[in-house]
Amino acid sequence: MTEKKMADKMEKTHTAPKSIGSVDLSMASPIQGSPDAKITIIEFGDYQCPKCYSWFTKEKPTIESQYINTGKANLVFVDLSFLGADSDSASIASYCADEQGKYWQYHSTLYKNQGGIQSGWASNANLKKFASDLGLDSAKFDACLDSAKYSDRIKHNGVVSSSSGAQGTPTFLIVGPNGVTEKISGPQPASVFSGVIDKMLK
Repeated sequence: MTEKKMADKMEKTHTAPKSIGSVDLSMASPIQGSPDAKITIIEFGDYQCPKCYSWFTKEKPTIESQYINTGKANLVFVDLSFLGADSDSASIASYCADEQGKYWQYHSTLYKNQGGIQSGWASNANLKKFASDLGLDSAKFDACLDSAKYSDRIKHNGVVSSSSGAQGTPTFLIVGPNGVTEKISGPQPASVFSGVIDKMLK
């Protein structure tokens, strides 16, 4: 199977388990990658966070290529929205996209369109345009976003982030086959993740 076909397969939405280790994932993102992967990367992030954007653009592609698209690891995103109202709106929008099976495409779109903190790039109008550009049902998406139906989910994930020791964004927990967990703080190079993951896979 080619890497592209594997990546397409991994795009299919799988609900995250209710918890991994001590981390409550009941309201986190769907899984990116295979639900059967031996390693889970839990990312705590904010869509307005410049360092999260840096990791997404510079380091995550390597992690995807080496581990997620090959079935060795999967990734779950937990919202730690603390940089303003637009952070909450962006996170809510991601779950509205999830209703139509496009969580990870929308997740990527948010980071690719990131602007300055509270600069308006994540306004409701722009969030709706992003959805339309991805081919989502605009009526369903717009109604979901306008209702702010996932606001409690975002608050819950914020509490989970704090209780899991995430004091800033991005923060990562790498959870191995036996529940062994290592924390990585900040937008560290992909090589740092590889060192942890390869050790856990031995």
